Amino acid sequence: MRTAALFSLILAALPCAAAAKTPVVVELYTAQGCGSCGPADAYVAKLAERPGVLVLTFPVDYWDYLGWTDTFAKPEFADRQKAYVAKLSLREPYTPQVVIDGRLQATGLRTEHIDKLVKEAAKTPLDPPDMKFIAGGKRVDVGSGRAPQGGADVWLIRYDPREQDVAVKSGDNRGQTLVQKNVVREMARLGAWKGRPRAYKLPAASEDGLKTVVVVQQAHGGRILGLLQQKD
Repeated sequence: MRTAALFSLILAALPCAAAAKTPVVVELYTAQGCGSCGPADAYVAKLAERPGVLVLTFPVDYWDYLGWTDTFAKPEFADRQKAYVAKLSLREPYTPQVVIDGRLQATGLRTEHIDKLVKEAAKTPLDPPDMKFIAGGKRVDVGSGRAPQGGADVWLIRYDPREQDVAVKSGDNRGQTLVQKNVVREMARLGAWKGRPRAYKLPAASEDGLKTVVVVQQAHGGRILGLLQQKD
């Protein structure tokens, strides 16, 4: 109890963390082997430059059978998308799909609709827990707050901020060069958060140049409650 109380006081003394506006999180589920995903990739690459928006590109692997193995896809990204399918009462996963703040979704081709959803999400009031990186980014502390029913998960996500050109040599996009930005390279569940202060150890990055974000999210593909981005 004494440790928890002290931890709460430390976080309470960090007004910069509490005052920071939580960006709108836009997740794109895409695949280099998906014939209709190129325009969505290009759109979110531009959206990533918009202030107050965090774009995360999650390449999935279930289109690899068409003849091109996605160079960035990981099975766990498809698993994350499947959790949204259940939470948002969808029939099945599809690409390109955009998920906004873990609670809204749209096809990645409806750019005007996505713009509208992003603007609406930016106006939605949030009460995120205080969060702070400790020990040079080797740990993250999450403070107290109102946890949703069923609790929440704390996720570590590392992404490559560069805009990357991918030359596809086979499959539906053969001969095309796709533009992808903020491609997620690492994702790990750090543990549960139930509304009380807790510290989470961060593993070292597997490669240089990645940006780190820690996301507190309702369990099983629910709404995003708060996040913390590691500064350069």
